[in-house]
Parts: sequence; structure tokens; C-alpha cells
Amino acid sequence: MKKKQIKKQIEKGRIYITATFNNTLITVTDEKGNPVVVGSAGRYGFSGTRKSTPYAATIVTEATLKKAINEHSLKIANVFVKGIGPGREAALRVIKEFDIDVEKLVDITPVPHNGVRPSKIRRV
Repeated sequence: MKKKQIKKQIEKGRIYITATFNNTLITVTDEKGNPVVVGSAGRYGFSGTRKSTPYAATIVTEATLKKAINEHSLKIANVFVKGIGPGREAALRVIKEFDIDVEKLVDITPVPHNGVRPSKIRRV
């Protein structure tokens, strides 16, 4: 017998947008960071190069936020944006349209501080 899953009611949460060059991922979590709703372009019927378009990011963000609002009653959120893909701005525009109060908008894109050591010089 399967356990009936209890829907978490979260008034306040976090929205993580990961915009890569190949895909856009949206994760809605509670205040502690436990994922509640997850969405990606591939999950909503986009494949190949169409996954990386701003239109795909718009559809993904809309569907994910609708699910978070309807099923989990999300009202207030902190937004964390990561990556430099084409879906970044499109996803933020969609969040602005919804009736979610955005407390914080933070860019958490990792920036390299000189990276790894280069390989030794090739001698021919």
C-alpha cells in the first residue's frame, strides 16, 4: 500500500533559476532549501536546440510557478539566478508577472578566480 503524500503548504520560499546555454531549470524550494517543485525545458516538451530559447524558459517558469502557487500556496519568495544562458531574463520577466512578492533577487553565478593550473609547455 502506498503512503499518501501530504502537500506542503509554503507561504514563503525560494526560487532558483539555473540558465545554462543548453537548458533552463527552475526549482521552487521551502525556506530551508528542500525542493518542492522542479521544472526544466525538457520536461515540458522541448528538445534539442529549442530547450535553450527564451520562449522555452518562459513556458517552464510559468508552468512551475503555477504549480507552486496552486498546490503549495506560494506567496513570498527569494529569487536566486545562476548562469548566463538565454533563459535568464525571460524567466525573471515571468516571475514579475505573477502575484509573488519578491523579497530578494540574488545573482549566484559562479565566477572563476583564475581556475586550474595550465598544462606544461609543449616542446616539439
